[in-house]
Amino acid sequence: MRQQAQAPIGIFDSGIGGWSVLREIRRELPREALLYVADSAHAPYGERSEAEVATRAHAVARHLVDEGAKALVIACNTATAAAVASLRARFALPIVAMEPAVKPAAAMTRTGVVGVLATRRTVDSEQLARLRDAHGRDVRILSCAATGLVERIEAGDFDGAGTRELVARHVAPLRVAGADVIVLGCTHFPLIRAVIERAAGPECGILDPAPAVASELRRRLAAADLLATEDAASTRVLTTGPAARLRELLTLLGEFRLEPIMVRIDAA
Repeated sequence: MRQQAQAPIGIFDSGIGGWSVLREIRRELPREALLYVADSAHAPYGERSEAEVATRAHAVARHLVDEGAKALVIACNTATAAAVASLRARFALPIVAMEPAVKPAAAMTRTGVVGVLATRRTVDSEQLARLRDAHGRDVRILSCAATGLVERIEAGDFDGAGTRELVARHVAPLRVAGADVIVLGCTHFPLIRAVIERAAGPECGILDPAPAVASELRRRLAAADLLATEDAASTRVLTTGPAARLRELLTLLGEFRLEPIMVRIDAA
């Protein structure tokens, strides 16, 4: 178990979005080795069918397990909704997943209106429906499928005029409807949090579930006696798309020393 504790934590998303989660994990668990997979050849997940997303999630998870990951983080709301249950049934290791922060948003709102900014697949998911049923009794929960936003982020447009205009178009109806808290229901969106905050205004709270995911990961690793006992801090990055493109995105995010490696991950 002690040797396994030094193994990496596997983290994956359809593209660069899961980096927002990796950053929080790095802050929470600075001694851990991290292995990130961007399934960029199949991005974005949010516009694919549930079956397609589940197939890709299982393929990438299998790859991470084969690479020796001691735990998995599904750093994607869409993949969580499509595959978390089947992944937990298949793999006997800690698996931590995303969930739109509807519960804390419902407790935080003063107007009684919460907005959820997510992909179409997450907006239409049973997962979000369950959260709405569980926490929307006394709160109005509005969802916005922010079509096109993931694609702009994957293109490296974190603060351009087109991204600002698109964010404003998606956020404005939520604010007009009275939302004073907006949940970031896609891991790509914290990468442009500043743009979203400007569009929403200073009176509106923005909730990112990534810190809670990092805390839950720490708890799960501790419970399984899998916390790194020695400083193994490192970050490896794999991608199913062009490595040079992902390197450009990482550079925009201030990650200047990482060299992504392109890999082929076929569905099982």
